[in-house]
Amino acid sequence: MEHTLIVFKPDAVMRGIVGEILTRFERAGLKIVAAKMLQPDYQHYFDHYEGIGTLKTRKGDEIFESQLRTMLQGPVLAMVLEGVEVIDTVRKMVGDTQPKSAVPGTIRGDYSHVSYNAASAAGFGVSNVLHASADAKEAKKEIAHWFSDAEIQSYTAVHEVFTQPKPKK
Repeated sequence: MEHTLIVFKPDAVMRGIVGEILTRFERAGLKIVAAKMLQPDYQHYFDHYEGIGTLKTRKGDEIFESQLRTMLQGPVLAMVLEGVEVIDTVRKMVGDTQPKSAVPGTIRGDYSHVSYNAASAAGFGVSNVLHASADAKEAKKEIAHWFSDAEIQSYTAVHEVFTQPKPKK
C-alpha cells in the first residue's frame, strides 16, 4: 500500500472544515495511519517547503516567505493516508494548487477561491486549505519529516476485510 502526507493548513483548521474534508478521504476508502495537530516553527516549514519541495528555489523569496507567514498563522493537522495509488487519488481529490483554478467538486474548488495575485497583493501565501504530497519520492521525504516510524500505525480497516481475497484451502 502507498502512503501520502496531507496537512490541513491553518485556514482549514481555523475555519472548522477539517472534519468535512477528512470525511471525503475516508469515503473514498483511504485509511488514516497517522495524525497529529501541531504548530510547527519557521525552521520546520523551511525544511518542508524548501528542503523537500524547493519552493524558494522555484518561485523566489517573496512567494516562499509569504507561504511560510501563512503557515505560521495557526495550528495544522498533519496526517498520513494509506491506499492503493493514494498519492494520485488525493491529488485528484484536492484539485489545483491555485484555488481559483480548482474545478468544483475538488476540495480546493469547493472550499477556497483565492488567486495567486490576490494572495500576493495581500502579502500572504495562497490559502488553499491543505497540502498534499506531489509524488512518491516527495511523500516519503515529507512523511519522514513530519512523523517518526513509531507514529505510523498498521491496521485493517473494515472495508479491507471485505475486499481481500480469501485464502485458498
